Amino acid sequence: MISEKKFTLPPGTQVRQENFGLLFYTMKGPRLYFLPLKKWIKPSFFKGQYSLTQWMEKKGNLGKISTLNVEKIKTSLEQLCRKGVIRECSNSSQWS
Repeated sequence: MISEKKFTLPPGTQVRQENFGLLFYTMKGPRLYFLPLKKWIKPSFFKGQYSLTQWMEKKGNLGKISTLNVEKIKTSLEQLCRKGVIRECSNSSQWS
């Protein structure tokens, strides 16, 4: 299994499911961030329990989404992390 990062929401950040995907709201600003993932990832993903691969396997979506799209999701999560919208769990390892 590929070792991946796990993410949580920092204090002052909320996420909710919308028709297009996820909407993040941060108190630092305030700012809105959109992640157009349809229903591939749900707000509960950001509890830091699962990596992206583990989440996709758990939800039965791993074979339904292309490798290219998984890479795009990873890139989007990394960008949100750099912006401080989400944060990496301290006990997880690097993307492979």
